[in-house]
Amino acid sequence: MSTATATPAAKKGGEEQSLKSLLLGNMRSYGIYLALVLVIVVFQVLTGGRLLNPNNVVALFQQNAYVLIAAIGMLMIIIATHIDLSVGSVVAFIGGVGALAMKHGVPWWAAILLMIVIGLAIGAWHGFWVAYVGVPGFVTTLGGMLIFRGLATVVAGESIPVSNAAFRSISKDYIPTIFVGPFALTALIVGIAAIVLVVWSQLSKRAKAVKNGLPAQPMSFVVLKCVVAALAIGYVTYLLAMSGNATQGGIPIVLVIIGVLVCVYYFVLNRMVFGRNVYAVGGNRKAAILSGIDTKKVDFEIFLNMGFLVSVASIITLSRLASASAQTGMEFEMDAIAACFIGGTAVTGGIGTIPGAMVGALIMGVLNQGLSIMGVDAAWVKTIKGLVVIAAVAYDLLSKKKKG
Repeated sequence: MSTATATPAAKKGGEEQSLKSLLLGNMRSYGIYLALVLVIVVFQVLTGGRLLNPNNVVALFQQNAYVLIAAIGMLMIIIATHIDLSVGSVVAFIGGVGALAMKHGVPWWAAILLMIVIGLAIGAWHGFWVAYVGVPGFVTTLGGMLIFRGLATVVAGESIPVSNAAFRSISKDYIPTIFVGPFALTALIVGIAAIVLVVWSQLSKRAKAVKNGLPAQPMSFVVLKCVVAALAIGYVTYLLAMSGNATQGGIPIVLVIIGVLVCVYYFVLNRMVFGRNVYAVGGNRKAAILSGIDTKKVDFEIFLNMGFLVSVASIITLSRLASASAQTGMEFEMDAIAACFIGGTAVTGGIGTIPGAMVGALIMGVLNQGLSIMGVDAAWVKTIKGLVVIAAVAYDLLSKKKKG
């Protein structure tokens, strides 16, 4: 009888203790979100409130779309213990081919298909050398960086302008909307739907764990996460709904593309066999081979996938710049790699998440945007970004040592 009486109190105390342990024990996971908030607050103050101007928030996504997209592919490559140094050069080459095709009368949609096919071919090229010949990814993509920068110079030369209005609208226009006062209705609808989806997914995930008798997060912690997520999504929704001009505004086309890619790849990494294989290969390649995973196929597919994502990044970059040149994409690969490391991806492979990489990419984007608004010299921007990357990797290594 006494045992039964003590059980509820024990459960209550256990839940309170679990909430504290979850908040403290997961600082490495949730710390990246706090870091993003801190960086935003700092630059909001330093820029005199201009950073979170609605149109500047839209520009943040439009100008840094290449980082967000390339970081998805780079994440998978780093998880599998590889690296890709050719991203910027491939963006320049594919963009040059696309601009040249449109200059010679190829329809914009056909030029996009051509760019995607070239990206897949380049990804297959890198994947072949890494997976089936055994050349390390670092060496293969270092060669690719030189090869495709040279080919970009041959194809694009000084510059190839892009005048097609439909193609240029990809990076600068918004999805159609109706204005309700100063607010874009589509942004409000999407924002509300996103909040509902997040709350539903968190509650259903906990309910499923409880139903199956698995360890579940305390309800107080789940509610806390839902409230924080709802506030964050609600504020971003408000900014997007206020963006644009008298004729269009709300959700930029670029953000839709990024959102679709994030959702698809989150599902792939967390719900599909391929995603589990990528983590298995990165965690312990020998064990993955012994368990029957075709590691060569996995290596080939992640580079093939990277080629596709880089082609998408090149399409958006060419659309935004409205011209192709041999210098396009300089240091794009560095930004993508930095976004992954800042987002908690392990240097040694096997660990990393899509949300983490996206937050890391947003931190890089806020740094770019904030320092640009402040008029900081480009040399200092590179210096600051380099220090941030070193700090992120050092934090990852030190936290692992402490845990060990």
